Amino acid sequence: MRRVETNNLDSIDHYRLLHAADPVAAVGEVLIRVAACGVGYVDALESLGRYQVRPPLPHVPGQEISGWIEAVGAGVEGLAVGDRVITQTHGGFAELAVAAAETLVKIPDGMDFIQAAGFKINYLTAYHGLHDRAALQPGETLLVTGAAGGVGSAAVQIGKCLGATVIGVASTAEKRAFVQALGADHVIDASAESFREVVKELCGQKGPDVVFDPVCGPLFEPAFRSMTWGGRHLVVGFAGGPIPALRANLPLLKGASLVGVDVRQFQIYEAGKGAAHLLELLGWVAQGRLAPPIGKVFAFDAFAQALEYALSGQGLGKTVIRVSEG
Repeated sequence: MRRVETNNLDSIDHYRLLHAADPVAAVGEVLIRVAACGVGYVDALESLGRYQVRPPLPHVPGQEISGWIEAVGAGVEGLAVGDRVITQTHGGFAELAVAAAETLVKIPDGMDFIQAAGFKINYLTAYHGLHDRAALQPGETLLVTGAAGGVGSAAVQIGKCLGATVIGVASTAEKRAFVQALGADHVIDASAESFREVVKELCGQKGPDVVFDPVCGPLFEPAFRSMTWGGRHLVVGFAGGPIPALRANLPLLKGASLVGVDVRQFQIYEAGKGAAHLLELLGWVAQGRLAPPIGKVFAFDAFAQALEYALSGQGLGKTVIRVSEG
């Protein structure tokens, strides 16, 4: 098989598309023919050794794959060769990948491999944040920064599914049009000088109940200050650059909460709950309640451009590499 790997995390230029021995499914494992692999901001950071956990070498990027089962190891039940599945595993930039059988979920009819490859991490993050951490209620107002990105666009859609009024924040006209098409009730220019005033006006001078913030950039404090009494500001990521600080008196004055959302640890400490959430979300796709948008799709041999693009923050939705036709 072909796979992308490196022994040097200093630059994306060190990655190469090489031939490697085909992996074999051991007991309790499944061999997957990879159709597509999602490429997120975290994947790009990890490929350069800049994420929270530095990967061992040699490193094969990618963790979110879709494809069909090529072989089933001993002891695996409920899965068969040919099943269309998604999973989260290490080494997704490869034509074949092995994963533990319990991590696989079947793809609903009507959902293609490209949509599926960009689904799990973003939509599970958004649902965990909005449902578990913020307890977003029908009729509340949700403000989403970076609303055109992978996890931001998922939050816009899930916010609407949960019955919220959604305000999306995006930096360009193209991104704002994209967010509007996702179903956002209102869209704001991220560079608006009167950001807080615009937000307050859209909220009837009350302010949003929840802020979903995967950017945590220049709008971090203004967004927190804009919230209504008892608001919940979700810290999801730091795509905006340096990690910002917030003075401790601000949560006190607003009776507000600054809440962390870490889907990686959520899946470790609450694995059963995470699995149930994913099945519920895929059920929404099957019912037509969710229609994940397709971001930019790269060919397998354009993996370097895909990583650079994911790192740039220019994308709409989730960037995906098409590994195999299927």
